[in-house]
Amino acid sequence: QVQLVESGVGSVQPGGSLRLSCAASGSIISINHIGWYRHASVKARGLVAVSTIGVGGRTDYADSAKGRFPIPRGDAKRTVYLQMNSLEPEDTATYYCYCFVQAGTSRGGSHWNDCWGQGTQVTVSR
Repeated sequence: QVQLVESGVGSVQPGGSLRLSCAASGSIISINHIGWYRHASVKARGLVAVSTIGVGGRTDYADSAKGRFPIPRGDAKRTVYLQMNSLEPEDTATYYCYCFVQAGTSRGGSHWNDCWGQGTQVTVSR
């Protein structure tokens, strides 16, 4: 089983910064994709990518995250952070960590599966 554990819940005033972390654990062989997602708006049902790392370490950012929300990676590559700078009230949301990984099985094989973190609430207000 692959698990993602998030941390870093917090509230901040506009213009402030927060750092979220996401640690992946389990029988991971390789990570194809890992990153952060959130609902597009308060009323939206689907999740949209905020900052992600794909194959070969390629990073992708939503337009609203470019230049503000870098996604540094831990030394062990199984931990990613979301460094949230210059926060605005519109950034208020629950942020979810997501990964798509190749994991080993108890029988010695492997399979691909995706996983979600528990969600981290970020509130930006005066």
